[in-house]
Formats: sequence, structure tokens, C-alpha cells
Amino acid sequence: MSVRELSDKIRKREKRRTHVRKAITGAADRPRMSVFRSNLHLYVQVIDDTAGNTIASVSTMEQQFRSLRPTIQTGGAIGEELGKRLLEKGITQAVFDRNGYKYHGVVKAIADGVRKAGVKF
Repeated sequence: MSVRELSDKIRKREKRRTHVRKAITGAADRPRMSVFRSNLHLYVQVIDDTAGNTIASVSTMEQQFRSLRPTIQTGGAIGEELGKRLLEKGITQAVFDRNGYKYHGVVKAIADGVRKAGVKF
């Protein structure tokens, strides 16, 4: 993949991201769950946009997930861990922000893992 093709791919994802973010905002009672994936790691954070605070976050940079790569199984495990952390803080609902990525594969596995833990979208 050439540099130009890569920059076009990133530009298109950013365009999708801004289009979706116009409609999605997170509040204290229903925060926004944002997903970022790279070739090596997954990052998920739950954000209260009104206060500008991160409520909870999980990534493959943490010690317990350090050896895992961004696969569907890893996404499910990270989603379940994030769901547990949200339930500990008393949050049962969230808004899912796929951050411009397609809703399949790892992104879908993260959402399913959070749902499995008991948080609703």
C-alpha cells in the first residue's frame, strides 16, 4: 500500500468519524464508549463528554492483556473487562462510538463483550 493510499484511507475514516460524532455524545448517565484499534493494540475508553472526563478505560497495553494481539478473542476479553469496570462504577448504559471503523470483527467483538458483561447500548 502506497503512502498516498494510506493517507486516503485515514482521511476517509476521519471523515466517517466526524460524521458519526455529530450525532453521538456521552453524558454522565449514558457515556460514550470510544474504540481505537491499531495493528498492535486495542484501546477502549468510556467518556463523559459534558464534563470531559474519562470514566473507565481498557487497552492491550495493560499488564494482563499485554501479550495479546488485536484479534476477535482479545476484543471480547477487553469488552468483558470494560463491562465489569463500568458496572463497578454503577454505569449500566452507554453509547457505542465505533470511531469510523466498520462494525465487524474486533470492533463488534468489543461491543459484544461489553453487552455480555451487562452494559446496554
